[in-house]
Amino acid sequence: MDSSSLKEMRRAAEKGLPLSTEAALKILRSEPGDLPEVMACASLARKNRFGDALSMCSIMNAKSGACSEDCAFCAQSSRHGTNASVSSMATAGQIESAYRKAAELPVSHFGVVTSGKALKDGDIDAVCDAALRKKLVRLNWCASLGCLDGDRLLALRKAGFKRFHHNLETAESYFPQICSTHSYALRLDTLRAAREAGMEVCSGGILGMGESMEQRVEFAESLSREQPDSIPLNFLVPVEGTRLESMEIMKPLDILRTIAVFRLMNPKSEIKICAGRIHLRDLQSMVFHAGATGIMLGDLLTVAGREPLKDLQMLEDLGFTLRS
Repeated sequence: MDSSSLKEMRRAAEKGLPLSTEAALKILRSEPGDLPEVMACASLARKNRFGDALSMCSIMNAKSGACSEDCAFCAQSSRHGTNASVSSMATAGQIESAYRKAAELPVSHFGVVTSGKALKDGDIDAVCDAALRKKLVRLNWCASLGCLDGDRLLALRKAGFKRFHHNLETAESYFPQICSTHSYALRLDTLRAAREAGMEVCSGGILGMGESMEQRVEFAESLSREQPDSIPLNFLVPVEGTRLESMEIMKPLDILRTIAVFRLMNPKSEIKICAGRIHLRDLQSMVFHAGATGIMLGDLLTVAGREPLKDLQMLEDLGFTLRS
């Protein structure tokens, strides 16, 4: 990287200012020898805002498969020939039980996730009922239920949901290559409606779906405009039977560069690393030095996660504390 870009990166990290798109693109194209400086700046930006306390989350797949949407990456789409399981909506009791089990882990957010464009009213009632049954001070309820309108989002907030998750998935310019059954604008509208309903917003997406480096920066900039409270970053795990089954997986150093870019362009947001962390192999612990503030513990939606005890040992070895 040239000296002016390095200087801008250091200043952004020190002042907590969003990095420019030009400097971000140079990070993505930087040489391996530049990575220690990049990670030092990303780590400083994380530490200045969040200290050395990390935040963990876990999810429940409360309604799986048979989705009518055509998202290219998704094993749960009915348009793909995958072996993903199909299950009907979980009951309020089952959701409450999963919440209690999650409380045994040091996680601060428990997400109820369902497949489909939008969860129906009757199923939303079950989700709300579960939250009304059980609330723990340290474990916040989070929902990921599709493209909901203001009234449904307000019902979730009144039931005790603190945060709503809805990914933008990728850059707006690349979104038509990923999904044709709904618009990017609808996703943005859902995020904004969740904010208006009084909930925190969690929104990120998937990297490594064939987008260009410029589009990765465009995606990070879109999130910067929305300023979500938390940004979950996933790195494509190609699933046989989906349109992206043959996509080449991202290299470890590209993943670390990408995390650093999202951190430096979104200095006020949590950055949580979720699916695809396995691609880092022996470098998994470096996500925090690249600016991440947390990870997802346990199994994901359609792929297995890492053993939680291994992740907790990794955090202990790194000397981080956990934030409630």
